[in-house]
Amino acid sequence: MSLTRLLQVGIDSAPDVVAVRQRARQIAGMLNFGVQDQVRIATAVSEVARCAYGRLSGGRATFAVNLLHQPQQLRVTISADHAARPPVVSDAADGVAQLDAALVTAQRLMDECHIVSASADALNVVMNKTLPAPLNPEARELAQIGAKLAAMPVQSTYTEMERQNRELAQALAELRERQDDLLALARELEDTNRGVVALYAEIEEKAERLRKADEMKSRFLSNTSHELRTPLSSIRALTTLLLDRMDGPLTEEQERQVQFISSAAGDLSELVNDLLDLAKIEAGKVEVNRAPINIGEMFSALKGMLRPLTRDSTVELVFVEPRPTELISDEGKVTQVLRNFISNALKFTEHGQVVVELLHETEGSVTLAVTDSGIGISPDNQQLIFEEFSQIEHPLQRRAKGTGLGLPLCRKLATLLGGTVEVCSAEGQGSTFYLRLPAVSS
Repeated sequence: MSLTRLLQVGIDSAPDVVAVRQRARQIAGMLNFGVQDQVRIATAVSEVARCAYGRLSGGRATFAVNLLHQPQQLRVTISADHAARPPVVSDAADGVAQLDAALVTAQRLMDECHIVSASADALNVVMNKTLPAPLNPEARELAQIGAKLAAMPVQSTYTEMERQNRELAQALAELRERQDDLLALARELEDTNRGVVALYAEIEEKAERLRKADEMKSRFLSNTSHELRTPLSSIRALTTLLLDRMDGPLTEEQERQVQFISSAAGDLSELVNDLLDLAKIEAGKVEVNRAPINIGEMFSALKGMLRPLTRDSTVELVFVEPRPTELISDEGKVTQVLRNFISNALKFTEHGQVVVELLHETEGSVTLAVTDSGIGISPDNQQLIFEEFSQIEHPLQRRAKGTGLGLPLCRKLATLLGGTVEVCSAEGQGSTFYLRLPAVSS
């Protein structure tokens, strides 16, 4: 059999209920349960035994070990199936309430507690508690537990009450100690919460300062760029007049100096425009004007716009005729990104080609690509180039006089259009910059 019975105790009187409690604690101790578990088992068993005595005569408590169950368990069965006892409580409803309360207590203190039957003429309740350590079914100590129990006297009710008082006092002391620990923990948590609140306040304050600093930076860039554009435009117009000999001939040296001025003014004007665009995007003041884009016509416009950059160059600028494709976006901003890609490609390519094409399209998206045969970019620098004012150390970089703002601006413009900017490159093997856009920009 899976159950090895250790002891059976009759429950025919109030002292028997006390005896059942004592036996439950003794058996739990012999099975190596801890002191607290001994008290839990004794309390659960005595509560159910008390209700059985209050309802029916012929009650009994059976203690057994379930050795085949995994894990092994102590099983206590409280049963009564004789004639109804004269009610100990004044009302039958109170007896039912007491049984329910006892079962709730047992369910909390034991691992399992369930009613097999509970009626006017029968009661059968089974409780299980997992053993702290498995037992050997062949161990002689298990067979001797019954003999040891028989040799242990049942103490008086007064002695049991004294023991329960000690247990209660010990439980209260432990409860008080835990309460003190909880109070200390609560104070520690309160101190921690105050620190967290102070930290959040500091973070919010710093975030507000950063927001204001960002606003001031954007406002400064916007105002500075706006104030510089007018004089720069005037300088460029004047240099154009001088180079066109509108005010008379120039010497060779004068012409060279005026060309330097014109070139510097052009570079500075490009920087100012990039700064102004970045400031507008960060301030959220850039409007997106969506309309259908004819990619072929856009390529033709870019080719005419960038022809002066290839006039004296050994690099060929090639626009691959695109297939008809539907693209709804802001043509001005798409053109600005591509123009920046192409301008960079021409600056950093000494020989070969720069190819602009509609690389591929998938459902719902369009990809435009600019491929060059230039100096290429190492993997370590492929994210650096998208940071503002960041440039790669290279002789061509110094000659190109870049500002480090073009590619960061391209990425922000692409994000504004609902797309992305990516690069695929290897040092010394050229680069391909991709502008991926939704076919219908959102």
